[in-house]
Amino acid sequence: MTDATTFDPTPLTAPVDRKAAQAFTAQLRREGRLSGTVVPIIVFAIVGAAFLFIAIPVFAAVASSLFDRGSSGPLPLLVVVFFLIAASFIVGAIVRGFGGAAERRYRLDRFARANGMTWHPGFDDPELPGMIFALGHDRESRDLLRSGDPRFVEVGNYRYETGSGKSKQTHRWGYVAVRLDTPLPHIVLDAVGNNGLFGASNLPVTFGRGQRLSLEGDFDRHFALYCPEGYERDALYLFTPDVMARFIDSAAALDVEIVDDWLFLYSRRDLSTLDPATWRWLLTTVAAIDEKLAQWARWRDERLVAEKPSTSHAVGAAASGAPAQALPLLTPPPTGVARQGRRLRRGFSWVTGVFVVIGVGWWLLTVFADVFIR
Repeated sequence: MTDATTFDPTPLTAPVDRKAAQAFTAQLRREGRLSGTVVPIIVFAIVGAAFLFIAIPVFAAVASSLFDRGSSGPLPLLVVVFFLIAASFIVGAIVRGFGGAAERRYRLDRFARANGMTWHPGFDDPELPGMIFALGHDRESRDLLRSGDPRFVEVGNYRYETGSGKSKQTHRWGYVAVRLDTPLPHIVLDAVGNNGLFGASNLPVTFGRGQRLSLEGDFDRHFALYCPEGYERDALYLFTPDVMARFIDSAAALDVEIVDDWLFLYSRRDLSTLDPATWRWLLTTVAAIDEKLAQWARWRDERLVAEKPSTSHAVGAAASGAPAQALPLLTPPPTGVARQGRRLRRGFSWVTGVFVVIGVGWWLLTVFADVFIR
């Protein structure tokens, strides 16, 4: 991935040839890489056009009535000004919806090309093992910028929905996905700085408190680290003081998840943007962390080791007349993670518990109040 000190942000802010942007969008549609992304814009345009068709007759009737009655003063003028402002906003929004989306795609693609990356419009239901990618429904990733040098890195925006009808909610995230050299235990760093009210976690998933591991120094002031029970020593091996310092200095505003052979950085805002400052920060963060990932490649899970006698050793001992009960050779640990270390146990948020208790208490209070009042 391009270094933050040498990356070229020019395509993000330079003037764009509108025809070139439209031609690029048309090419994406011909290639089938933009299916579905134009639907929201079309719906928005239809709604805006319908509003104008309804508003124009209403405006004409109101204005005609006011002028026919001989109304004078600022009222008729204010009505005219209000309508013109509303109409200009709607028309401008429709134009920006069609032109802005094409321009954004064009800018991000040119930015990726200028910095040794590739751009992809995104996927529905992306197959990534991170915690946010298995929640809700109507999941989709968008505006993916990827690099394969020196390791695979993907920066993208992600959304999913929960509930339905009036209770439907849309959840938006920005993420960075970094491919690791070997599978590691499931470890989560919950950033303290982005927590909500009363210190409630920013993460969509809660983990059991028995898996919380306190590290030395002031690391706990910046992150709450969770690792599977029994893997505390492994977490200490991975998060040495120099690695902890890198995360504090570079990623304290992001939540971190290590799962399988992936490292994810999460944010509640878009990370694949047209903002050069955001890209400079992300490239600096990824480069700082990447420098320490090589030492993680040496980690092995001793729980996977099967202590069996080596066949070649037994044959050699027999040929030399050595006793048949020669000491076995230990097989080197294979790559991978034992079952108990692959996923953290889910927990229950105390903040949610408080609201549940308050809700139940209020319900009981109303029930008893009705009984006593009757």
